Amino acid sequence: MSTLHITPVAGRIGAEITGVRLGGGLSADVIADLRSALLRHKVVFFRGQEHLDEQSQVAFARSLGEPTAAHPTVPALYDNAHILDLDYRNGQKVDRWHTDVTFVDRPPLASVLRAVTVPLAGGDTLWANTVAAYEYLPAELRELLDRLRAVHTNQYDYTRVASSDDPERAREYAEIFASTVFETEHPVVRVHPETGERSILLGDFAKRLVGLSAQTSASIIRLVQDQVTQVENTVRWRWAPGDVAIWDNRATQHRVVHDFGDQPRRLHRVTIAGDVPVGVDGRPSTVLAGDASEYSPVAA
Repeated sequence: MSTLHITPVAGRIGAEITGVRLGGGLSADVIADLRSALLRHKVVFFRGQEHLDEQSQVAFARSLGEPTAAHPTVPALYDNAHILDLDYRNGQKVDRWHTDVTFVDRPPLASVLRAVTVPLAGGDTLWANTVAAYEYLPAELRELLDRLRAVHTNQYDYTRVASSDDPERAREYAEIFASTVFETEHPVVRVHPETGERSILLGDFAKRLVGLSAQTSASIIRLVQDQVTQVENTVRWRWAPGDVAIWDNRATQHRVVHDFGDQPRRLHRVTIAGDVPVGVDGRPSTVLAGDASEYSPVAA
């Protein structure tokens, strides 16, 4: 019998879970309850997990599925191939809404993010529920989106580099991030493989809609993204050292709030291998450029 206590944090997304010490070796009942909570709340939070280190974080992540490599292009933490070191001092400024790694054909199922060093104030992370965003759209717009497909890519927008706080450092990171070009055509609405829910698959890596002009694509993407990020669809988490967040990457977008100036902020992320998205019409995503097989297997 699981002893988890699950408390919703916001009305449409997010819950805090207590009564568990994360790590490898958790019982099947606890893992099943964690997965159920994740499917229901889309992102779950844990305080007081300071005992975790790189190895035990990966061991815990492995209980949820097969860990991917740290990233398709960005090097892993020096001593662990599965951990992406999210250190703001390295030029990583993720201040736009996105779903992780959608430029490949097998985006992660979930991510496990652990706070190592956080600012005294600021540096919160926001998550948005892309299932709720879809459900609250007008029926006519849902019907349109069900038929659309979008091209996602990791090719960098260098106008963002020029306007960054440290253009030279940001340029170096951008060159690493786009060192191998990936492009994938995804359905704009994917069917969740476990819940059957429909969720919006867009975010910052989505650059254009197939078959539409650049101007029309940009207008529709902006319209839909505005719906995704309505405050009613979001939750905001204020980090403390030792906090852990797990989110369903198939049903969320997220971003960092960059209001912490030069304060250090460092988190470690492990991602779990995901499936190839499938649209309402049953068509899977298709690769346009790049081979992601070394980054991640395709989840069964």
